[in-house]
Amino acid sequence: MAKTATLTIRMTPKTKAQLDLIAKSTRRTRSFLASQALAHYAESEAEIVAGIEQAIAEMEAGEEGIPHEEAMRQIRETIRQVAQIKVLNAENAA
Repeated sequence: MAKTATLTIRMTPKTKAQLDLIAKSTRRTRSFLASQALAHYAESEAEIVAGIEQAIAEMEAGEEGIPHEEAMRQIRETIRQVAQIKVLNAENAA
C-alpha cells in the first residue's frame, strides 16, 4: 500500500454536504474523494506553473513568443471547443 499523509482542511457546510452526497452515491469515502480531488488539482496547477516558468525562461533567453493576437485566437478556439463538448454532453445526458 502506498504511503499517505494526513491533512486537515476546513470547508463550507455546503461543500461538505456535496462531498457526503458524492461519497454515498459512489460508495467511496470522503477522504478518498478529497484526496483524488486534491491530487488532480495539484497536478493541474503544477503543469500550469511549469508552463509559466518555461515561458519566462524562454523570454529571458530572448526567444520570440506568440503574438498576443494569436494567443487570444487560440484561447477563444479552446473555449469554443469546450463549449461544444459541454453541449454534446448535455444532449447525450438528456
